[in-house]
Amino acid sequence: MARTGAVTFKGTPMTLVGDELKVGSKLPDFTIHYFEGGLKPIKPADLLGKPTIISVVPSLDTGICQIQTKKFNSELAGMGDKINAVTVSRDLPFAMNRFCGAEEIKAMKVGSDYQSGEFGNKLGLMIDELKLLARAVIVLDAAGSVVYTEIVPEVASEPNYEPAIAALKGLVG
Repeated sequence: MARTGAVTFKGTPMTLVGDELKVGSKLPDFTIHYFEGGLKPIKPADLLGKPTIISVVPSLDTGICQIQTKKFNSELAGMGDKINAVTVSRDLPFAMNRFCGAEEIKAMKVGSDYQSGEFGNKLGLMIDELKLLARAVIVLDAAGSVVYTEIVPEVASEPNYEPAIAALKGLVG
């Protein structure tokens, strides 16, 4: 299902492909990739067992996406291995890895939806007109159920960090 006008990009209404992810639901099956000595997959099953935050950005080559990734990295660094933290975009895994190295992003893994757009399409975050992901934040409990979700209405704006971080911290105990 397409959701026209679900988000705007610099004021222009955009269409999101797929159904919106709801609190209480499980993530649909998808595969994204990260680079660590070679391309490696991340699937929802890989995120089970720990609370998870998924920070979704259009591209790490843009200022707001960089700010979002750095902010979550900084805020989540103290949680160490108690959580999974993943930034997802459609950037190539190699470029994402290079950005994280240059910016010392260590608390977050980066996953790329470049191959098929499966993540964006199945989670209702693919912007049809741009073939980029909408800016969003998703928090999952250790069993993989969605406990918090935000799709940022204006793609060029930052997410509301505090409720997402509070939701995640509430799961860590």
